[in-house]
Amino acid sequence: MSLRCLPLIYESNTRSTDELRSRYLLEDLFQEGEIKIQYCDLDRVIVGGAFPKGEWLGLKPTGDIKAEYFCERRELGVINLGELGVVTVDGQTYELAPKECLYVGRGAKSITFDGPAGGGSCFYFVSYPAHREYPTKRFAKEDAKRIELGSSATANERVIYQYIHESGTQSCQLVLGYTEIAQGSVWNTMPPHTHDRRSEVYLYLDVPGDQAVMHFMGQPQSTRHLCVGDKQAVLSPAWSIHAGCGTANYSFVWAMGGENQRFDDMDPAPIASLR
Repeated sequence: MSLRCLPLIYESNTRSTDELRSRYLLEDLFQEGEIKIQYCDLDRVIVGGAFPKGEWLGLKPTGDIKAEYFCERRELGVINLGELGVVTVDGQTYELAPKECLYVGRGAKSITFDGPAGGGSCFYFVSYPAHREYPTKRFAKEDAKRIELGSSATANERVIYQYIHESGTQSCQLVLGYTEIAQGSVWNTMPPHTHDRRSEVYLYLDVPGDQAVMHFMGQPQSTRHLCVGDKQAVLSPAWSIHAGCGTANYSFVWAMGGENQRFDDMDPAPIASLR
């Protein structure tokens, strides 16, 4: 694990495609038999993937965290992206079906990931610093707050599933859920927006191998884009828009952290103002 430092606003306007990808795109979070984590100075977020294959994997702190155990001063949100898997927190086991979620509160000392020998389970997690302890909680898909948005006429028909949010389970700053794009639609949000008081991470999934998502970033009047594949994540600073357009429909996991937890706390960037 290494600390990924993001450039200032003006630097994003002059960086090459390769430089932007190296700073904002996480391409290899999921490696069989490993836990991969990326520590970033973007609100001190940690983004990671656990890909067990017949043997459990333990989440441990590294030198960048400078803690006795991973959640000593952090909270954690986990989503299973694969087949049925198990997360064990301080001896308590939680089975997670595909796209089910687990919130792990500050103070949890032991966190392990396990799955079938064939390697079918695949866990994605996001962690932010936490100032107090909240109880660990599992969420089935039916427990999520379901919101339908967009329309086929504007190619952005989608369903949002909110797992960790201000009117749901309690957390310190983590907000997390995922969005499914309807067949025939391609935009995940349009018009786009920024979040002045928090950062966001997108993980794109269900992207067919021969397809891609064009992720738009940058200031509203100076946009850039990244070409993103399946199970790749994009870091989105507070000053950057975050919108994606796929060559086919897809899903994505979104996670936010910062000063507040209001899902609708955003600063719109009208389409006519984009450059």
